[in-house]
Amino acid sequence: MHKVKISYKENHDIDCLSILNLYQANHWSSANKPEQLYNALMHSQLLISAWDKSKLVGLGNAISDNFLVVYYPHLLVLPEYQKQGIGRQIMKILTSRYQGFHQHILLADQQAIEFYKKCGFKRAGKTEPMWIYAEQED
Repeated sequence: MHKVKISYKENHDIDCLSILNLYQANHWSSANKPEQLYNALMHSQLLISAWDKSKLVGLGNAISDNFLVVYYPHLLVLPEYQKQGIGRQIMKILTSRYQGFHQHILLADQQAIEFYKKCGFKRAGKTEPMWIYAEQED
């Protein structure tokens, strides 16, 4: 496990290869659609990245209506940099930009539920997550 100085950036200046490496290392299916993934991130309203010098080690994004609702679709940290507070810091930056909004929404897979609870999220009442998903589900 690395214990290094991580810098955080709020901009869209990230090359596609760095993004693909991050998504592939985390086994995200969107890595199979590199052009769409890159365009989606570049068109996100807010994109926060975490860097170990010039190496992209984490990333999170937000999509919002600018008034009531913000959705956090992606949060990834390279596996060898996980459990060091990087994901939590990215979420802290993201949620602080939308402080006071009526709803902060995300979908959490099993292994991420406890992490998001530590970030202040909770299950949304009796809601059920629903989607139309263009990939095979594991």
